Amino acid sequence: MQVLTQLLLLPLFAALALAEDNSIESTGVPRCGASLRELNKALSIELNANANCVWQIQRNTNQTIRLLFSHFKFAPSSSCETESIKVYDGPSTDSPLLGQVCNDTDAVPVLQSSTNSLTFLITTNSVAFTRNFFVFYYFISPDTKIENCGGQLTGPNGTFTSPNYPAAYPEFMYCVWHIKTAKNSKINLQFQDFFLELDQNCRFDFTAVYDGLTTNTGLIGKVCGRAQPAFESSSNVMTVVLSTDYANSYRGFSAQYISIPLPGPVEPDTFLTCSSDSMKIVLSKSYLASLGYNETHLQLNDPSCRPVVAESVIFSFPLASCGTTKKDEGHSIIYTNIVSLSATGNIITRQKSIEIIAKCKMENNSTLEVIYITKNNIIQNTTAVGRYKVSMSFYDSDSFSKPVRQSPYYVDLNQTLFAQVSLHSTDPNLLVFVDSCIASPQPDFGSLTYDLIRSGCNKDDTVVTYPPLEHYGRFKFNAFRFLRSFASVYLQCDILICDSKTTNSRCTEGCISRQKRAISSYTWKTNTVVGPIRLKRDLRSADHPESFTKADAEETRNLQQYSFYTLSFVALISNIVIVVTVILKYHKHQAGYSYQKIQSSY
Repeated sequence: MQVLTQLLLLPLFAALALAEDNSIESTGVPRCGASLRELNKALSIELNANANCVWQIQRNTNQTIRLLFSHFKFAPSSSCETESIKVYDGPSTDSPLLGQVCNDTDAVPVLQSSTNSLTFLITTNSVAFTRNFFVFYYFISPDTKIENCGGQLTGPNGTFTSPNYPAAYPEFMYCVWHIKTAKNSKINLQFQDFFLELDQNCRFDFTAVYDGLTTNTGLIGKVCGRAQPAFESSSNVMTVVLSTDYANSYRGFSAQYISIPLPGPVEPDTFLTCSSDSMKIVLSKSYLASLGYNETHLQLNDPSCRPVVAESVIFSFPLASCGTTKKDEGHSIIYTNIVSLSATGNIITRQKSIEIIAKCKMENNSTLEVIYITKNNIIQNTTAVGRYKVSMSFYDSDSFSKPVRQSPYYVDLNQTLFAQVSLHSTDPNLLVFVDSCIASPQPDFGSLTYDLIRSGCNKDDTVVTYPPLEHYGRFKFNAFRFLRSFASVYLQCDILICDSKTTNSRCTEGCISRQKRAISSYTWKTNTVVGPIRLKRDLRSADHPESFTKADAEETRNLQQYSFYTLSFVALISNIVIVVTVILKYHKHQAGYSYQKIQSSY
């Protein structure tokens, strides 16, 4: 009966999808570029060779833009250099580059602007081929939140559903579930019930599953319609995405995952880690042997940088060394080095040359590590996640030579405080910029806050910022009035990191207005917290209660005795004054005397 029902419903789904498709095609969107101001719109774009088309999305609103490329088909074998979609975070192609889509993109690209404008450029090469793209955008408010939409799942097994399930899911929705199980396991994901809008290319509503903790790469599959799909990861992490448009909502899905132990510890063929200081590439000997090579055949861009050979072959080197190249891509910096595998000592060889390309991509709040191997035009990907290391400390003077180690930091009211943000990286060509700093009496920075710095502008009269100095951002300010009303104060700063070789970067612009900030570029952003700061008068009672119970008890007794003697003395003087007053009044009445004001002769 269930199968018969599905067969009967399929024509209805197809008709609805066709109706939505026809409504999109009939919108009359120009084939090559347009200026769009609607709150949401779906674009079905068809381009031929040698196209260079720009679409601009802009609206007078405080909302941001979410842009999805749910289907794209470039010319076969085209490269990212000759054929791509470039998305810019602003009103023109001069704005910072937000991302790029091309033939090698292994994901369903979803990009979000930081302001109310966004631009994308589609470029095609000279190959005669009809390219097809389906683009969907909509404006969203920063405070928009849907219950049960995405989250973190960390148990060995679990279940999750689409919002409102089994009722129809909402429109304009993008939910992301990150699943992480124990190490040395993989994840089996099964959809017990699955009912999304049907479309041949899943352009409208879809679920995408990724083999990892990001949505940038590693797409396992994209599904829609009526089915019971199942997926399996290669490791202990998986990401599930649900995206919906503005029409034809259905029941959604109910999913269950379980973790499956892997048979013993498995040595990875390749492994890459990136930090603020270094890049580390690990290659197993068995993997090299399977390719017909050993450790003597390996070299980096700089051949003088040699690996450490033990159970595996390990290259570990500072980011800005060993021939590593650096590329600034607007909102990210990419460090790239290449391990070349080639036969040595032979005049004639039939072995193919293989390159292992390792990339550390520093993005907002994270570091995306990508390593891939090129062999016979086949690319294998491995990804991981890390962070730049940034810290903030107080110092005892403007020499910034001696950090304050005590916590809490006890200060006097209006005392000058010296703060320094430090980037711990071996790349000398980076700048640190303190974009914003707020103070709050609560460590979670609730509604009660006080601006010290905002968009690089000093908001407190006592704040003085120092010019950017390589890996350090410095400023000073006076202990503020928060300390009069609250026991503790915490400081939170937004930090921007830029490539010092990039002209007119955000780190060199200083104080700017909010309007100008929309077109400013920076490479990497994070925030750091320091505190608490307290007044010195609270030192003993706040941190040494045991000494208070002894020393302060003695002091209290002394104060009580002093107060008793003082009170007795005051009472004695009062009695004497009263007696003298009575006597004087008595004598005046007896003699008939009275006081008379003496007139001044002046």
